[in-house]
Formats: sequence, C-alpha cells, structure tokens
Amino acid sequence: MNRNFFAGSKAAVAGLMLFVAAGILHAEPVSESKPFAEKFLLLQLSDGEAEKQDKVLSVAANLLEYYGPDAIDIEITTFGPGVRLMFADNSRRERINSLMAQGVRFTVCMNTVNTIERDTGTRPELHPESIPVDVGVAHILDVVEDGYVLVRP
Repeated sequence: MNRNFFAGSKAAVAGLMLFVAAGILHAEPVSESKPFAEKFLLLQLSDGEAEKQDKVLSVAANLLEYYGPDAIDIEITTFGPGVRLMFADNSRRERINSLMAQGVRFTVCMNTVNTIERDTGTRPELHPESIPVDVGVAHILDVVEDGYVLVRP
C-alpha cells in the first residue's frame, strides 16, 4: 500500500477535526430568555457619572428599538462606581424598569457593594430585580468568553 496516501488522509482528518472544533468553540451564545436572539451584547458600566449612566441606558434602548427586543440579548454589568445605577433610589429607575420589561438584564458586582458597606457602614439598597454577581470584571470575562460582545459606551 502507498504510505503517502495514509499520511495525507491523516492530515486531512486532523485538519477537518480542527475545523469542526473551531466551529464549536465559536458557536453563538444561547439565551434562555431570548431564544431567537441573533445579537448578544454586554454593556459595561464602571463609571458613576450621571452622563455615563444615561448613555448606557440610551444605547440599550436604541438597540432594542433597532433590532427588536426578541432579536437582541442585552446585559448591563455594573461594578465600581457604576453600581450606583442599580441603587434602589436611582432617579433612572423608570427607564431601568422599562428596559427590564424588554428583557435587559442588569448585573451588580457584589464585591463593590461589600466594599461600599465596609467603607460607609451602610449596605446600599439595590434594585430588587438586579442580578448579583460575585466579581463584576470576572463576570464580564465569562460572558465575553461565552460569545457576547463587550461595549463600554
């Protein structure tokens, strides 16, 4: 038998396996809450300024309007001074509630919240529908690894 035939076949099979594995590793994320979503966005908010908070909320609202709420899965992750957006008494609560009603998730870094409590002696009250995560930046890394696109407006 021709040894070159088998050598070429092995290389072809190995190449095909790498091609298949690459396709699996770069598969689109799947959203349980938005099974028809085609776009997956993670918005980072690490700034406490009112202007930055408004910008992040506007980006989310504009994208929901552009793509439609079923076609885009949006998460807003807050950490550092950005957690102020999710304080229960934030003046943007109505806008936040509207975005949540359209499926936008808001995650809050509990590491930051614990630091605020340690520094001030008071634990801030958070929006009741916010989703706590242990470490905001680690959560961002995980979600991006799952295939979401990170944007920091």
